[in-house]
Amino acid sequence: MSLTVYGAPLSPFVRKVRLFLAEKGLDYQLEIILPFGQPAWYQALNPLGRIPAMKDDDFSLADSSVICQYLEDKHPELSPLLGRTAEQRARVRWLEKYADYELAPLSTFTVFRNRALKPSMGQPCDESAVQTALTEKLPPHFDYLENTLGNAEYFVGDSLTLADLAFASQMVNMEHGDEQLDAQRWPNLAGLYQRMKARPALQAILPGEQKTLAKMNAKP
Repeated sequence: MSLTVYGAPLSPFVRKVRLFLAEKGLDYQLEIILPFGQPAWYQALNPLGRIPAMKDDDFSLADSSVICQYLEDKHPELSPLLGRTAEQRARVRWLEKYADYELAPLSTFTVFRNRALKPSMGQPCDESAVQTALTEKLPPHFDYLENTLGNAEYFVGDSLTLADLAFASQMVNMEHGDEQLDAQRWPNLAGLYQRMKARPALQAILPGEQKTLAKMNAKP
Protein backbone atom coordinates (compact mmCIF):
# COMPACT_ATOMS: atom_id res chain seq x y z
CA MET A 1 0.00 0.00 0.00
CA SER A 2 1.27 3.45 -0.94
CA LEU A 3 -0.56 6.43 0.57
CA THR A 4 -0.02 9.99 -0.59
CA VAL A 5 -1.73 13.01 0.93
CA TYR A 6 -1.88 16.16 -1.19
CA GLY A 7 -2.16 19.51 0.52
CA ALA A 8 -0.51 22.21 2.62
CA PRO A 9 0.54 21.57 6.23
CA LEU A 10 -1.12 24.70 7.61
CA SER A 11 -4.54 23.66 6.33
CA PRO A 12 -6.59 22.35 9.26
CA PHE A 13 -8.24 19.81 6.96
CA VAL A 14 -4.89 18.47 5.75
CA ARG A 15 -3.75 18.43 9.38
CA LYS A 16 -6.82 16.44 10.39
CA VAL A 17 -6.04 13.74 7.83
CA ARG A 18 -2.38 13.63 8.82
CA LEU A 19 -3.30 13.25 12.49
CA PHE A 20 -5.81 10.54 11.62
CA LEU A 21 -3.16 8.62 9.69
CA ALA A 22 -0.64 9.02 12.50
CA GLU A 23 -3.09 7.85 15.16
CA LYS A 24 -3.89 4.84 12.97
CA GLY A 25 -0.19 4.12 12.58
CA LEU A 26 -0.40 4.33 8.78
CA ASP A 27 2.59 5.53 6.78
CA TYR A 28 2.08 8.14 4.07
CA GLN A 29 3.85 10.74 2.00
CA LEU A 30 2.83 14.40 1.96
CA GLU A 31 3.01 16.14 -1.40
CA ILE A 32 2.64 19.89 -1.10
CA ILE A 33 -0.30 21.30 -3.01
CA LEU A 34 -1.41 24.83 -2.19
CA PRO A 35 -5.02 26.07 -2.31
CA PHE A 36 -4.02 28.26 -5.26
CA GLY A 37 -1.79 27.89 -8.33
CA GLN A 38 -2.42 24.15 -8.48
CA PRO A 39 -1.04 21.97 -11.27
CA ALA A 40 -3.54 20.84 -13.88
CA TRP A 41 -3.21 17.18 -12.90
CA TYR A 42 -4.56 17.94 -9.43
CA GLN A 43 -7.98 18.68 -10.91
CA ALA A 44 -8.27 14.97 -11.70
CA LEU A 45 -7.94 14.22 -7.99
CA ASN A 46 -10.26 16.97 -6.86
CA PRO A 47 -12.16 18.93 -9.52
CA LEU A 48 -13.15 21.44 -6.82
CA GLY A 49 -9.50 22.37 -6.37
CA ARG A 50 -9.63 22.01 -2.60
CA ILE A 51 -7.19 20.33 -0.25
CA PRO A 52 -6.62 17.66 0.86
CA ALA A 53 -6.84 14.86 -1.66
CA MET A 54 -5.37 11.40 -1.30
CA LYS A 55 -4.16 8.48 -3.39
CA ASP A 56 -4.06 4.94 -2.05
CA ASP A 57 -2.15 3.11 -4.74
CA ASP A 58 -4.40 3.72 -7.79
CA PHE A 59 -7.46 4.78 -5.81
CA SER A 60 -7.96 8.51 -5.28
CA LEU A 61 -10.50 10.66 -3.48
CA ALA A 62 -10.86 14.07 -1.88
CA ASP A 63 -12.40 15.79 1.15
CA SER A 64 -10.91 15.29 4.60
CA SER A 65 -14.05 13.71 6.09
CA VAL A 66 -14.43 11.26 3.21
CA ILE A 67 -10.74 10.36 3.36
CA CYS A 68 -10.90 9.62 7.09
CA GLN A 69 -14.06 7.54 6.71
CA TYR A 70 -12.43 5.60 3.87
CA LEU A 71 -9.36 4.87 5.98
CA GLU A 72 -11.57 3.77 8.87
CA ASP A 73 -13.44 1.35 6.62
CA LYS A 74 -10.28 0.15 4.87
CA HIS A 75 -8.56 -0.80 8.12
CA PRO A 76 -11.08 -2.39 10.50
CA GLU A 77 -8.19 -4.17 12.21
CA LEU A 78 -6.93 -0.85 13.63
CA SER A 79 -8.34 0.98 16.63
CA PRO A 80 -11.51 2.79 15.56
CA LEU A 81 -11.45 6.59 15.41
CA LEU A 82 -15.06 7.10 14.30
CA GLY A 83 -16.71 5.48 17.29
CA ARG A 84 -17.64 1.94 18.29
CA THR A 85 -21.44 2.05 18.12
CA ALA A 86 -23.95 3.62 15.73
CA GLU A 87 -24.66 6.31 18.32
CA GLN A 88 -20.99 7.10 18.82
CA ARG A 89 -20.28 7.17 15.08
CA ALA A 90 -23.13 9.62 14.54
CA ARG A 91 -21.87 11.80 17.38
CA VAL A 92 -18.32 11.80 16.03
CA ARG A 93 -19.50 12.84 12.59
CA TRP A 94 -21.64 15.62 14.06
CA LEU A 95 -18.78 17.06 16.10
CA GLU A 96 -16.34 16.74 13.21
CA LYS A 97 -18.72 18.69 11.00
CA TYR A 98 -19.24 21.21 13.78
CA ALA A 99 -15.51 21.87 13.82
CA ASP A 100 -15.30 22.00 10.02
CA TYR A 101 -18.36 24.14 9.39
CA GLU A 102 -18.69 26.32 12.49
CA LEU A 103 -15.18 26.72 13.92
CA ALA A 104 -13.21 26.78 10.67
CA PRO A 105 -14.77 29.96 9.22
CA LEU A 106 -13.74 31.77 12.40
CA SER A 107 -10.60 30.14 13.80
CA THR A 108 -8.96 29.50 10.43
CA PHE A 109 -10.55 31.71 7.78
CA THR A 110 -10.83 34.76 10.04
CA VAL A 111 -8.23 34.64 12.84
CA PHE A 112 -5.49 32.66 11.11
CA ARG A 113 -6.04 34.14 7.66
CA ASN A 114 -5.95 37.72 8.90
CA ARG A 115 -3.21 37.37 11.49
CA ALA A 116 -0.82 35.03 9.66
CA LEU A 117 -1.69 34.49 6.01
CA LYS A 118 -2.60 37.97 4.81
CA PRO A 119 0.50 39.72 6.25
CA SER A 120 2.72 37.11 4.59
CA MET A 121 1.12 38.07 1.26
CA GLY A 122 1.49 41.80 1.84
CA GLN A 123 -2.20 42.23 2.57
CA PRO A 124 -3.62 44.13 5.56
CA CYS A 125 -5.06 42.28 8.53
CA ASP A 126 -8.74 42.98 9.18
CA GLU A 127 -8.39 43.17 12.94
CA SER A 128 -12.00 44.21 13.42
CA ALA A 129 -13.13 40.93 11.83
CA VAL A 130 -10.73 39.05 14.09
CA GLN A 131 -12.08 40.74 17.20
CA THR A 132 -15.67 40.09 16.17
CA ALA A 133 -14.85 36.42 15.72
CA LEU A 134 -13.09 36.22 19.08
CA THR A 135 -15.54 38.17 21.19
CA GLU A 136 -18.91 37.52 19.53
CA LYS A 137 -18.94 34.56 17.18
CA LEU A 138 -16.60 31.95 18.66
CA PRO A 139 -17.71 32.08 22.33
CA PRO A 140 -21.16 30.51 21.75
CA HIS A 141 -19.51 27.64 19.88
CA PHE A 142 -16.97 27.16 22.65
CA ASP A 143 -19.78 27.24 25.22
CA TYR A 144 -21.57 24.45 23.39
CA LEU A 145 -18.44 22.33 23.00
CA GLU A 146 -17.43 22.94 26.63
CA ASN A 147 -20.78 21.61 27.82
CA THR A 148 -20.67 18.74 25.34
CA LEU A 149 -17.26 17.62 26.55
CA GLY A 150 -18.02 18.11 30.24
CA ASN A 151 -15.44 16.44 32.47
CA ALA A 152 -14.72 13.66 29.98
CA GLU A 153 -11.27 13.13 28.56
CA TYR A 154 -12.56 12.95 24.97
CA PHE A 155 -15.66 14.14 23.16
CA VAL A 156 -17.14 10.72 22.42
CA GLY A 157 -16.82 7.56 24.48
CA ASP A 158 -13.71 6.96 26.50
CA SER A 159 -11.16 7.10 23.69
CA LEU A 160 -9.75 9.41 21.03
CA THR A 161 -11.91 9.96 17.95
CA LEU A 162 -12.01 12.06 14.81
CA ALA A 163 -14.09 14.59 16.75
CA ASP A 164 -11.09 15.40 18.94
CA LEU A 165 -8.75 15.58 15.94
CA ALA A 166 -11.06 17.94 14.06
CA PHE A 167 -11.40 20.24 17.06
CA ALA A 168 -7.66 20.29 17.74
CA SER A 169 -6.90 20.99 14.08
CA GLN A 170 -8.92 24.20 14.23
CA MET A 171 -7.39 25.26 17.55
CA VAL A 172 -3.90 24.89 16.12
CA ASN A 173 -4.76 27.41 13.42
CA MET A 174 -6.23 29.79 15.98
CA GLU A 175 -3.00 29.50 17.95
CA HIS A 176 -1.01 30.12 14.77
CA GLY A 177 -3.03 33.36 14.67
CA ASP A 178 -1.72 34.26 18.15
CA GLU A 179 -4.89 33.38 20.03
CA GLN A 180 -5.59 30.66 22.57
CA LEU A 181 -8.61 29.28 24.34
CA ASP A 182 -9.39 31.05 27.60
CA ALA A 183 -8.65 28.28 30.11
CA GLN A 184 -10.64 30.01 32.83
CA ARG A 185 -13.76 30.37 30.72
CA TRP A 186 -13.50 27.01 28.93
CA PRO A 187 -11.35 24.79 31.17
CA ASN A 188 -12.59 21.50 29.71
CA LEU A 189 -11.84 22.50 26.12
CA ALA A 190 -8.49 24.02 27.05
CA GLY A 191 -7.57 20.82 28.85
CA LEU A 192 -8.56 18.70 25.86
CA TYR A 193 -6.51 20.86 23.53
CA GLN A 194 -3.44 20.59 25.75
CA ARG A 195 -3.83 16.80 25.85
CA MET A 196 -4.12 16.73 22.08
CA LYS A 197 -1.00 18.88 21.68
CA ALA A 198 0.92 16.51 23.92
CA ARG A 199 0.13 13.47 21.77
CA PRO A 200 3.00 12.21 19.59
CA ALA A 201 0.93 12.66 16.41
CA LEU A 202 0.60 16.41 16.85
CA GLN A 203 4.06 16.81 18.35
CA ALA A 204 5.50 15.27 15.19
CA ILE A 205 4.03 17.84 12.81
CA LEU A 206 3.96 21.07 14.83
CA PRO A 207 7.69 21.88 14.43
CA GLY A 208 7.36 21.76 10.65
CA GLU A 209 4.32 24.02 10.77
CA GLN A 210 6.14 26.50 12.99
CA LYS A 211 9.06 26.59 10.57
CA THR A 212 6.65 27.31 7.72
CA LEU A 213 5.10 30.13 9.74
CA ALA A 214 8.51 31.57 10.49
CA LYS A 215 9.38 31.62 6.79
CA MET A 216 6.05 33.27 5.99
CA ASN A 217 6.66 35.95 8.57
CA ALA A 218 10.32 36.55 7.70
CA LYS A 219 11.08 40.08 6.57
CA PRO A 220 12.41 40.32 2.98
